Amino acid sequence: MKTVFQKIIDGDLPCDKIFENERIIAFKDIAPQAPVHILIVPKKAIQDISHATKEDALLLAEIMFVASALAKQFHIQDGFRLLTNNGADAGQSVFHLHFHLLGGKKLGALG
Repeated sequence: MKTVFQKIIDGDLPCDKIFENERIIAFKDIAPQAPVHILIVPKKAIQDISHATKEDALLLAEIMFVASALAKQFHIQDGFRLLTNNGADAGQSVFHLHFHLLGGKKLGALG
């Protein structure tokens, strides 16, 4: 069964797309937790960061560069959070690796 992110990648569901190339798609979160809340999703189906392999290293690095470029595009480069939840106990609800880029307000400490 396809995840909601796979359906977005495949064009079966709409999204407010910010960025896309052959390997990555980024779009606005439908339930934002900050003024800027963008989801950055690899098109490759990886369940979570624990399931990434050495072969995914370049893809993961590219995601970091995309996050940095998007932070600049949305003028949050001086203060943003980039995070991923790994597993249900961490709050992951869509089991397709994705990163949350959050910013545009002062973010509290985690923990």
